[in-house]
Amino acid sequence: MEAPFVDWLLARLPRDPRLEVPPGDDAAVLRPPAGRRTVVTVDLLTEGVDFLLGGDTTPERVGHKALAVNLSDLAAMGARPEAAVVAVALPRLSAAAIGAGLYAGLAPLAARFGVTIAGGDTNTWDGPLVISVTAIGSVPPGAAWRRDGARPGDLLVVTGACGGSLLGRHLDVEPRCREALEIAARFPVHAAIDISDGLSLDLARMMHASAARGIVDLSRVPIHPDAVRRSRLDADGTSPLDHALSDGEDFELLLALPPAAALALVIDPPIGLMPVIFGEVTAGEGLVARSADGTIEPLQPRGWLHDGT
Repeated sequence: MEAPFVDWLLARLPRDPRLEVPPGDDAAVLRPPAGRRTVVTVDLLTEGVDFLLGGDTTPERVGHKALAVNLSDLAAMGARPEAAVVAVALPRLSAAAIGAGLYAGLAPLAARFGVTIAGGDTNTWDGPLVISVTAIGSVPPGAAWRRDGARPGDLLVVTGACGGSLLGRHLDVEPRCREALEIAARFPVHAAIDISDGLSLDLARMMHASAARGIVDLSRVPIHPDAVRRSRLDADGTSPLDHALSDGEDFELLLALPPAAALALVIDPPIGLMPVIFGEVTAGEGLVARSADGTIEPLQPRGWLHDGT
């Protein structure tokens, strides 16, 4: 199966001037953009852990997500997407159909963001579907956003509403690549991370890296309508706010900016973006929640931890 599928795939990959040696050789040769630094990220998705094939979860949607989550990591670095390599372990039964579906899902997204598919690897086995994408981006020297630069006095901004992603948005990820590049060009961003594992958990990671404390204004956390729907479906009484703080897979950007820049971003955001200031950075450590009456209490970060807890 492998050789016919690779031939089929190579015939469909568009040629790109960034590739000095295109896919089909032992390795591709990428021409890095002049005067820029290379940013590399990789994410692996496994059936049974990250998704369950069947029903609405088609190979097309899995292929889209596999590339999109990597592009979201590039966006969190303020990087411009350039190229990607894709490795798959396909279930032996229906391998060709699943492989074609994966490509049908990731190819339009790659074209939309100017990503050249530089190569990869394929295999078949008797196990579940596994897909790993390595994405390559570029930034000007010294311009990459990082998690560890948040400073006391910064305001915390999230680029969209959170929560309830497992009702479908977790597969239809929309990476904020173009928005990140516009924000980077217009505003000084001190720290950034994308929300993959939960707003409170990813904010805690930023604060830990920055050796600072985050104050979350609970009344200002933007709650997605899906979080409200999810809360109504819950038997345990989890609130929409709890879902917004902990569900994860929102893939919005979480940013720490100086107050003037944060206010300017909210007033005049990139097209299609609805950023919200939901907190601030202070000296200290950890997270605290501030209620509408000004009461401050410790905030336990919650979300998806990859050890299964």
